[in-house]
Amino acid sequence: MTVRVGIVGCGLIGRRRAAALAGARLTVCADADAERAAAVAQSQPGVKVAARFDELVRSDEVDVVVIATTNDMLATVSVAAIESGKHVFVEKPGGRTTAEIDRIAAAAARRQRLVRVGFNHRYHPAFIAARRIIDAGTIGPLMFVRGRYGHGGRLGYAREWRGDHARSGGGELIDQGVHLIDLSRCLLGRFPRVDGAAHTYFWDMPVDDNAFLRLTTAEGRVAFLHVSCTEWKNLFSFEIYGKLGKLHIEGLGGTYGVERLAHYQMRPEMGPPDTVIYEYPHADESWSLEFEEFLEDIRLGRQPAAGLDAAREALEVVETVYSR
Repeated sequence: MTVRVGIVGCGLIGRRRAAALAGARLTVCADADAERAAAVAQSQPGVKVAARFDELVRSDEVDVVVIATTNDMLATVSVAAIESGKHVFVEKPGGRTTAEIDRIAAAAARRQRLVRVGFNHRYHPAFIAARRIIDAGTIGPLMFVRGRYGHGGRLGYAREWRGDHARSGGGELIDQGVHLIDLSRCLLGRFPRVDGAAHTYFWDMPVDDNAFLRLTTAEGRVAFLHVSCTEWKNLFSFEIYGKLGKLHIEGLGGTYGVERLAHYQMRPEMGPPDTVIYEYPHADESWSLEFEEFLEDIRLGRQPAAGLDAAREALEVVETVYSR
């Protein structure tokens, strides 16, 4: 039976989700801006527009609710959808705080519904390939990672919702930062030690435009991370260091440049490493792969790999840095 999907939030990310349902069918959409909801509805045949999100989550024509709203509404809509008996796919960070994540988790446990959080970077081809190389033991035990993720702004950027603490819950750290934290956690494990700082250097807004992190596992493995919205030229760089080699992922496609994976393999005599570079110039399929896995989670009744625990651990790091 085809899974029926309702989307709450029809901005850029909502539109991407609508186009990447992996065989599921969009049936209802809703947005505070009725014109945006209508535009998404018209992109596929037979899609209805709900006047409010609570109407959508109660609809008998919806099995799964995709939530792509501003951060202040993520938990509210998630809980409402779960209480209406729906499975939920909620965009990162899942909520503004760990307390909001806990509210969603309590509802999901009570109603026995599944919740997946949108950490699509895990499904980029370079990361999938890197994981295979790591799992094969080719670069040896991991030692540390180093990640940078940044973009520029635009006129009026500081007045958009991401610059409003009440709506966003924070700045660049809670925006792009949670992606780097999640990727680092997937590779190195939990981070009981969190050191870092969040600053506002350029934009006239009450949230951070740069954040710097040093995250340490119980075994002493370290993630050095920097996220920025004063990068000016969009950049993504993620380096993974093993005892026998290194993997370097650059680009995410589009304005971030062609996605590449460089594999530097140490030779027995050391010296310059053997180098292989892979390029992934095709369209970004991470959104579809991620949702396809969620559909399989639902079919099998298994907890999603990128679930509320992952979101909570990322937000624990964010809250620790913001409290300093």
